[in-house]
Amino acid sequence: MAPVAAFLEELARRAGVAFEVVLPGGGRLKAGEGAPAFGLHFRSEGALAATLLRGHMGLLEAYFDGQVDLAGPLNRALAAGLSAGFDLQASVVNSVENRLLERGKSNRDRAQAKRNACAHYDLGEAFYRLWLDEPLKMYTCAYWREGCTSLEQAQRDKIDHVCRKLRLARGERYVDLGCGFGGFLLRAWETTGAIGTGINTATGQVQWLREALERQGLAPTLSVREADFRDVGECFDKLVSIGVLEHAGRDQLAEVIQAHADCLRPGGIGMLHFIDHVGPRDTEPFIRKHVFPGGWIPALSEVMQEMERCGLEVLDVENLRRHYALTLDEWARRFAQRWPEIQALDPARFDERFRRIWTVYLVGCAELFRSPVGCTHLFQVLFSKGNAGRTAYPMTRDHVYAVDAPGARGT
Repeated sequence: MAPVAAFLEELARRAGVAFEVVLPGGGRLKAGEGAPAFGLHFRSEGALAATLLRGHMGLLEAYFDGQVDLAGPLNRALAAGLSAGFDLQASVVNSVENRLLERGKSNRDRAQAKRNACAHYDLGEAFYRLWLDEPLKMYTCAYWREGCTSLEQAQRDKIDHVCRKLRLARGERYVDLGCGFGGFLLRAWETTGAIGTGINTATGQVQWLREALERQGLAPTLSVREADFRDVGECFDKLVSIGVLEHAGRDQLAEVIQAHADCLRPGGIGMLHFIDHVGPRDTEPFIRKHVFPGGWIPALSEVMQEMERCGLEVLDVENLRRHYALTLDEWARRFAQRWPEIQALDPARFDERFRRIWTVYLVGCAELFRSPVGCTHLFQVLFSKGNAGRTAYPMTRDHVYAVDAPGARGT
């Protein structure tokens, strides 16, 4: 018992938060000074052993299986774990499993890449509609202007922010890689009149969006193709890639950046919006195993290197890390609020284990992006294919931030 108590006390010291643990036999251990912020109840010796052996992965998977219960707010517990570096504890078992996951779910093979995408994104429009913004259903970081309190407004503002950066204009043709449920296509058409083509490999989303465009009388002005984003095969004036690069995979980063470059005509302008790490590091095994099969988070430096190799000039870089924490907070709140309705969609699929995994995913990512010691960020990188001339793109950022300026929306 003494080694367990010492282990817990060290975690509490590093986290700066007190907590309580109830052991399988009913014994209680308190770690840290002051009133406990949360409590963990281990219901089996196996769950305790898994936590000591595998750190956060052992604890989380025991929680998913109902062998550990939590008393108190989940966000406090996850934030404490991040502050203590509990997720970074060395574990040979975790390292080996993570390498096997990366190799076994690699997106190098297009059929596997499709299976990976469908595993997460084809849970159904009805599922996502219950907790994403309505009606656009943008499943990416929103843009929170000062005073904004609505997820719906923050997502519209994100799309408008990207449109201004790209200088999207009426009649221009652009490609939206990984277009999801088409929120960007619809909003950009409404505000700029630009003609968009969505590319998506998730069959369910493509079918839903194609039918939605037909119902709204927007096809073929706006269109969607079911294809891997490495197989677009034509050039556009502009390109938007929001939340795609995280699915490239370590070995496919060069190929995927080249595919982005190949989608643009010479002088074309593109936007990469993606999660990144500060410096090269392994992707979190929890995310890769339980949420995004085949996912891999690159370092900004790695992305920049590949962009240079492909002849892409970086025009602007913006970090929206803090915006993502707020977005995830709202997703987590809505997910919890609408859980009875989610479960009713398919009780066998959306069971208690699913709820625990997705709640940890949403709340944990919010704390990750909020963490003062975190190394995960969200960048928007604006680029041109080849060096931009003086008249090819504005010399200042006035058009991006002067929202009410003439031509700010590119119309």
